[in-house]
Amino acid sequence: MDLNFTPEEEAFRERVVRFLKDKLPARLSDKVRNSLHLTRDDIVEWHAILNGQGWLANHWPEQYGGPGWSAVQKFIFENECALACAPRILPFGVNMLGPVLIKYGSEAQKRYWLPRILNGDDWWCQGYSEPGSGSDLASVRTTAVRGIDAQGEHYIVNGQKTWTTLGQHANMIFCLVRTASDVRQQEGISFLLVDMNTPGVEVRPIITLDGDHEINEVFFTDVRVPAANLVGEENKGWTYAKYLLTYERTNIAGVGFSVAALERLKAVAAKRTRNGRPLAEDASFAARVARVEIDLENMKTTNLRVIAAVAGGGVPGAESSMLKIRGTEIRQEITSLMRRAMGPYAQPFIEEALHEGYDQPPVGLGDAASAAALYFNNRKLSIFGGSNEIQKNIISKMILGL
Repeated sequence: MDLNFTPEEEAFRERVVRFLKDKLPARLSDKVRNSLHLTRDDIVEWHAILNGQGWLANHWPEQYGGPGWSAVQKFIFENECALACAPRILPFGVNMLGPVLIKYGSEAQKRYWLPRILNGDDWWCQGYSEPGSGSDLASVRTTAVRGIDAQGEHYIVNGQKTWTTLGQHANMIFCLVRTASDVRQQEGISFLLVDMNTPGVEVRPIITLDGDHEINEVFFTDVRVPAANLVGEENKGWTYAKYLLTYERTNIAGVGFSVAALERLKAVAAKRTRNGRPLAEDASFAARVARVEIDLENMKTTNLRVIAAVAGGGVPGAESSMLKIRGTEIRQEITSLMRRAMGPYAQPFIEEALHEGYDQPPVGLGDAASAAALYFNNRKLSIFGGSNEIQKNIISKMILGL
């Protein structure tokens, strides 16, 4: 693989840079740069800007609204967005459910749901994990019992989901539900689309260590779901779930986010001093920065390989697990180094400082307010989307046959 951009790819990169300069609102980039909380409206606004350009679902086929980019173009776009401090594309509808519907959904489902993902009519969240069913996802216990009455065929859903990211904003949730209990666990799961406004759906907040309301518990009590909202075949949901998880894990790797975070870390290390010298010249600190930069460059290559495989019609395999492991470790190391770079300024944590309009007292560097919050929040990266320990098992099975 030639890692040098062609003249055409460089021209595309310049086009992306110009677009971000012209269309990315400074208010949003300032929030991202300073690690302030983005509101629902902020994310919807950025999605609408990208959709207006035809760049929101940048890995979808053109026939469904994608731009028809190559693997390298997608890589360039994600890198430049991160460097410009653009909000991330919320993955649940565009990057996770969209590919599943395109591959396994009915034509009616594609015609109805895909345009709604693009134009923002629906905000999706993910209903996978349950209490006791996280890494062991095949053990999900939320049930969906099929029935028929005067209103037609439907499912009645009962159970609980947890760690539902941004579920407080969502109007739709895609769920793994158990539709058969007399078969092997993986063979009795179905993939169901549920309207969050249906009677019997309850969302309760979970406040994380950094003081944020980012995740939730979702309870289902006799929730009626039309049978038309079943994706693919009944009891084949485990296949669709695994397909979706390969996209989620690749996204969690966050190559672009790490590139941007490393640039900020270097800038802070150049400003901060230790024993009268810039922190960047401290041998121990510089060695850790060099190590993480080498790991990041290696991960970029793997990321390109995975994207190229998807663009060629393939599905990410063990590579997505590799990306998930190394990507999350790199992101965690960068936030750890940033916290160390800030020294005592990173010790206090004021949750209000992460919201727009907070009058932060001067502490020397603007990154101080978010250093501890990002460090604590990123502890979860190596757990969600399938813990890194589970990813190592997947790699062993797929590559070594163990």
